[in-house]
Amino acid sequence: MALISYDDTDAAAFAAGRELPRSGLDRWRHAVGQHLRRRAGTTVLDLGAGTGAWAGAFTDWFGVRVVAVEPAAAMRSHAAHRPMLAGDAAALPLRDSTMDAAWLSTMIHHVPDLDAAARELRRVLRPGAPVLIRSPFPGRHQRIALFHWFPEAVRVLRRYPDLARVRSAFAAAGFPVSSVEPVAQTTAASLAELAERLERRAHTPLQLITDEEYADGLARLRAAAGAASGPVVDHLDLLVLR
Repeated sequence: MALISYDDTDAAAFAAGRELPRSGLDRWRHAVGQHLRRRAGTTVLDLGAGTGAWAGAFTDWFGVRVVAVEPAAAMRSHAAHRPMLAGDAAALPLRDSTMDAAWLSTMIHHVPDLDAAARELRRVLRPGAPVLIRSPFPGRHQRIALFHWFPEAVRVLRRYPDLARVRSAFAAAGFPVSSVEPVAQTTAASLAELAERLERRAHTPLQLITDEEYADGLARLRAAAGAASGPVVDHLDLLVLR
């Protein structure tokens, strides 16, 4: 089963707390652009699109058509991007060999059957098209602020599929080549802003720790925010599979 399901309150929290200003995502724009073969009619699948922020960014950045697929009705209802289709990773509402790339952002841990998802992506992608996975992976969290201030959340991260598991599933489905790189993003202008904008219900690792653990971490963050300056820069991995 997925680690959590999203209701309307969660979706509103996600839109408020997880949609980052594009000014902080320049390195993601560059990193993704290296792997997209853009031409007239290029179509990108945004799988697990949430409230559509990345779909909108890709449309504006790269001039591509983005088909967003999201299983949670509450998430779809908060999205401005169109098309936004109902569907999940194991049953995509798309024809064979019609997508030029697939983008999966911080959602791989919600996929109940990774092997089935990899096979389904192989079905809908054109030959040679990449799968681009943005995610924290177990053991690779050291440069993500959330896990510094809420170390108990690492316990949740260990339930995520690790790099070896994801690579194995996709290799078996016909994606034998992979690469991984950490990509920097400005998550907040300061620790004070991070503390102010933090929405517990927007973050799976924070939802699944105890209330006491969350309160302790928030107290640590707020105490540090009073003395710290400078932006909060996180590094998430970009896993590319072909």
